[in-house]
Amino acid sequence: MNQTAIAILLIGTVGACTPKETSTQALVGTWKLLSGTTIKGNDTTRTDYTKGQEMIKIISPTHFAFLRHDLQHGKDSTADYSAGGGRVTIGEKNYTEYLDYFNVREWEGGKFDFEYHISGDTLTITGIEKVEKLGVNHLNIETYIRQK
Repeated sequence: MNQTAIAILLIGTVGACTPKETSTQALVGTWKLLSGTTIKGNDTTRTDYTKGQEMIKIISPTHFAFLRHDLQHGKDSTADYSAGGGRVTIGEKNYTEYLDYFNVREWEGGKFDFEYHISGDTLTITGIEKVEKLGVNHLNIETYIRQK
């Protein structure tokens, strides 16, 4: 074998051994919420989270947290602050949030299963949010952009 053939073989072997980012690793990071859609029966509500408020979701391999606040520093009728988080399990296309902490305490203890899709820097999650004691039962679709 000549040296060129050996070099090509070695480069191919090293490239094949280089770990590729899996979709579970791709989900890990900080995401800014752009929009949300809830569907309950025939009612659809779309929220633009870039107007007057901001929310981020931070996902690690084992936990998640979200933080949302108004952009008026709590000084008018749009005053809002929400925060929560807990454990998370991540699969190839699905992940589950176990909401262990939330400032709206009635949601604590909830288990929420989502399907997710990542395209470039955009994350879309879809799942049912159900909290029986509050009468919450709707389809939730959220779109995020990766923060760097």
